[in-house]
Amino acid sequence: MSQTVTAPSQTPALTNPPVLVAKAVRKSFGHTEVLSGIDLEVTQGETVVILGPSGSGKSTFLRCINLLEDLNGGRILVDGKDVGFEEKHGRLHELAPSQVARRRQDIGMVFQQFNLFAHMTVLQNIIEAPVGIKRESRAEATLRARKLLAQVNLEGKEDAYPRQLSGGQQQRVAIARALAMRPKLMLFDEPTSALDPELVGEVLATMRELSATGLTMVVVTHEISFAREAADRVVFMDGGVVVEQGTPEQVIGNPQHERTRSFLARFL
Repeated sequence: MSQTVTAPSQTPALTNPPVLVAKAVRKSFGHTEVLSGIDLEVTQGETVVILGPSGSGKSTFLRCINLLEDLNGGRILVDGKDVGFEEKHGRLHELAPSQVARRRQDIGMVFQQFNLFAHMTVLQNIIEAPVGIKRESRAEATLRARKLLAQVNLEGKEDAYPRQLSGGQQQRVAIARALAMRPKLMLFDEPTSALDPELVGEVLATMRELSATGLTMVVVTHEISFAREAADRVVFMDGGVVVEQGTPEQVIGNPQHERTRSFLARFL
């Protein structure tokens, strides 16, 4: 499959270069258009929180970034590379699945459900991809896994199985597993929605710490407090479009659009 493209215009280099560039992204399921032309850039080290009602397209947009959902239009580039296509002689050519898999390695994703391998220990869950996909040595992957477990406050849980952990602990293992691939971009799709209320705080605390390290993050969540405290930028989506975006103070503290105000009124 190929399509004609126009070469992007040259712009001055940013102090922090864009890690994610989404251009006019569209996605439909049958006759229902879920994304209606999303434009968004996320710069290196930035934490962007996406808010919006259920059905607004937030999670679908996240899944389009790493091509878990195919696009119906537009382009998504991560670290300057299109995840699903390669440009040759002014035309886009679809990449083979193996090529898509290699480019997807730059993107870590944490889902609503933890998706840990039940038959593997915590340590085995974390080193599986670096050893099996990136061909890291088991010793190197194990050393890094132990450091990541310390980073998410799970020292001593290396030999535990997922069933022996709380939901919050399992989600923090899932975060460590994603970080083990050394991603350039981390995506979080409502990572606390499956947790009991008393376990939400420990996962959000881990995410705040990651944000403070300069990790580039895009987070879909309903946790307004996290957006206010940890986000560099808040994006409000509704009906498959970006309604407004800005700093937490602008979007949460002084929303300009009536749809944003009515959504936030349920939480504030």
